Amino acid sequence: MSEVRLAAEPRTEFGKGAARRTRRAGKIPAVLYGHGSDPKHLALPAIEFARVVREYGQNAVLTLEINSSSELALTKTVTTHPIKNYIEHVDLLLVQRGEKVTVEIPVVIIGEAQPGTLVTQDASTLQVAVEALHIPEQFEVSIEGAAAGTQIQASDVQLTEGAELVSDPETLIIAINVSPTAEDMEAGVEGAEGAEAAAPADEPAGDESGEG
Repeated sequence: MSEVRLAAEPRTEFGKGAARRTRRAGKIPAVLYGHGSDPKHLALPAIEFARVVREYGQNAVLTLEINSSSELALTKTVTTHPIKNYIEHVDLLLVQRGEKVTVEIPVVIIGEAQPGTLVTQDASTLQVAVEALHIPEQFEVSIEGAAAGTQIQASDVQLTEGAELVSDPETLIIAINVSPTAEDMEAGVEGAEGAEAAAPADEPAGDESGEG
């Protein structure tokens, strides 16, 4: 993944009110932490950072230009407003060239399994440890010609050079099963309807007063 340069400004005001003022100014409140250093409160340009996330994902590695210095950082957490969908806050992890970081990498299926099969993806990401400046955008898993009964676990995924698997090796990623036929689906619906019809109707409640 490419290294992206981004200008950042130190923040001297904190709290909800200060965060709102930062966002109104077209910037995103952020905190840079890691390597035992004191957290740095920053403001990132909103439009430019949103473009980075859109193009590179949340594993983007940034070279932050802060005044006359620069810091290398990994985008760790992006908090988005649940309704208005704008970025509210960003947590950044300070990294050094050559060090490994633990990240979630998307797993993408390519190819087509054999006819008459149903492909299910149980896990969409893998957690790996990888050098900060060589984070892959995705891992591709080919199912071309795979037969029913095929299962692909985390340990079966081909990782990029230098990446180490952190996820449980036995995590099920993809399962390929026999696709249900129209007759199977119809039989299932009829069975459910038959069971519902056979259920006893609710009996009318008796006269609990005992008067008759």
